[in-house]
Amino acid sequence: VGDKVLARSSMSYLGKFTDPETGTGINSDFLAQFYCPETFSFPDTIDNDYITSVELRLFIDDFIGDSLANFKLNVYELDQVLDAGQDYYTNINPSDYYDEAKEPIATKWYSISDRTISDSTRWAANYYNSIRIPLPREMGQQIYDAYKTNPELFKNTDTWINSGLPASKGFYFQIEAGDGAIAYIDVAQLNINFKYYDEEFAKDTTGVVQFASTEEVVQATRFKNYNLAKLLDNNQVTYLKSPAGIFTQATLPIEQINIQDTINSANIVFTRYNDLIDSKFKLSIPKTVLMVRLDDYLNGFFENYSLPDSVSSYTTSFNSAANTYEFTNIAKLINTMKTELKQGKASENYNKVLIIPVEATLDSNQKLVKLSHDFSMSSAKLVGGNDNPVQLKVLYSSYK
Repeated sequence: VGDKVLARSSMSYLGKFTDPETGTGINSDFLAQFYCPETFSFPDTIDNDYITSVELRLFIDDFIGDSLANFKLNVYELDQVLDAGQDYYTNINPSDYYDEAKEPIATKWYSISDRTISDSTRWAANYYNSIRIPLPREMGQQIYDAYKTNPELFKNTDTWINSGLPASKGFYFQIEAGDGAIAYIDVAQLNINFKYYDEEFAKDTTGVVQFASTEEVVQATRFKNYNLAKLLDNNQVTYLKSPAGIFTQATLPIEQINIQDTINSANIVFTRYNDLIDSKFKLSIPKTVLMVRLDDYLNGFFENYSLPDSVSSYTTSFNSAANTYEFTNIAKLINTMKTELKQGKASENYNKVLIIPVEATLDSNQKLVKLSHDFSMSSAKLVGGNDNPVQLKVLYSSYK
């Protein structure tokens, strides 16, 4: 069970969803800090030094589920700093970072499809779907007044986060009620609005300053999975489920291979079962999976920003035509395990590997530059399990 994985992602996730195929559920909420650019400033000509309004906007890149499902969202101010130099995991305890005894600073009922706007606005080319959450005007006023008296507090992100000002440590976005959808939040943004005199165009106008969640600051999603036990207890099949759900563990039969033989090639295929139900809200299939030695995973494969080396770790993509994940040549892995066994250096987990859904980031030359856990809502039921093993095919040479 991957109930605790590294929450290193530029995307945040918000909502609750029940998988119609398996009946398992997932709940997601998140904590986010906000970046302060070194060029940050308020205009010098704000009318009466008065902030007119403040709001949070959660921009939705994608979603799964019913866009009309209703959710109650609570927003809490964080009172503890999230350390950008620390690793956070998907089992993070939000109560470590905010005061549960305090009332939320804002509450909002929302649906992913915003029914408060017109269809013409919703389908406009420049429309970016978002959840809009009004905050107390006084919060923005305090931030502006502090800027007027001590602009050094806004010199950079570090000074801003440690300024002690409202919103400076970030927010916790908590789902209190609702089910049926999860939104993929691309950017969370704090907007402070005002009126001012625009000297360039010589007219009064409205303005805004923005703080946004970016990769330079911490965004930590907390996932809770429900009802996974019935999948884990099924010995006839095995599963892949993301995010932070289920990995498949495979034990390679190294002791059945003659350690004197030379392995020329080896491949293993994991076949996916087709879905049994037809639902427009069913989960997607993991696109890319990683095979990694269990010990390497436990010793910080993701924490160390490791990439597959085609010796102890490999990636492959889902083959929709064959309905399979195929690792075409893992001979180096088999030979490494054989050598460890022959030399008496084999650990308890020496022949165990994990199959993990991952997100692969490629550069402009299609070279793999980053590998992280897959946080999209996906699932695959595979041939396997203790009572239904898959085959490892090995081509080897014997010398006599």
